[in-house]
Amino acid sequence: MVHLLSLNVGLPRDITWQGKIVNTAIWKTPVDGPRMVRRLNVDGDGQGDLAGHGGEGRAVFVYQIDSYRYWQEQLRRDEFVYGQFGENFTVDGLPDAEVCIGDRYRIGGALFEVTQPRVTCYRLGIRMDEPEMAALVVKHGRPGFYFRVLEEGEVQAGNEITKVASGPEGMSVFEINALLYMPGHPRDQLERALRIPALSPGWRRSFQALIKQERKQGAPTGNAGLTA
Repeated sequence: MVHLLSLNVGLPRDITWQGKIVNTAIWKTPVDGPRMVRRLNVDGDGQGDLAGHGGEGRAVFVYQIDSYRYWQEQLRRDEFVYGQFGENFTVDGLPDAEVCIGDRYRIGGALFEVTQPRVTCYRLGIRMDEPEMAALVVKHGRPGFYFRVLEEGEVQAGNEITKVASGPEGMSVFEINALLYMPGHPRDQLERALRIPALSPGWRRSFQALIKQERKQGAPTGNAGLTA
């Protein structure tokens, strides 16, 4: 059974990192009992960098316990706790290679839609005490993903996760992530991704930029949408 192992929240705070003050909400901790999940986030949760995190298309971040086990082995560490990767929902199931953009899931009293892979920033490296963590997540293809909240409602750890609809085009979180970050960027796959209504605006702009770059220069080689 696919289910929610832990519901995690955290508010922005200032930390000192490499001699600088960084405002971040990457530290998430589990909560007991139900929490209301609203259009922009879970009650008690927040984001430090609203340009890169949060908003309707990135209301809830999901990460899988299987990826916890993977990183424990890769990094040779065993001290991870729920919320370690800055996720709101730690789940058993829903692997990136199987979950597709546009898939819809019922959890507790709320309804969610998958919108994009996570774009991992340097703050995860701070939380993990692993400066290369953002690059490692991209290299190893384990980004996790974001939910849009279609119906607000209460959610709590232990809730079953039920798939209620499949996204059009059937493009997985892993495929979408690789389409942006790995070499190649086939145009037919970019166009296929752009046909998914649920795809978040940021990723849509990135793929549109890659197609535009191809028209000007031939086959695209970089993730122009993120570097523009």
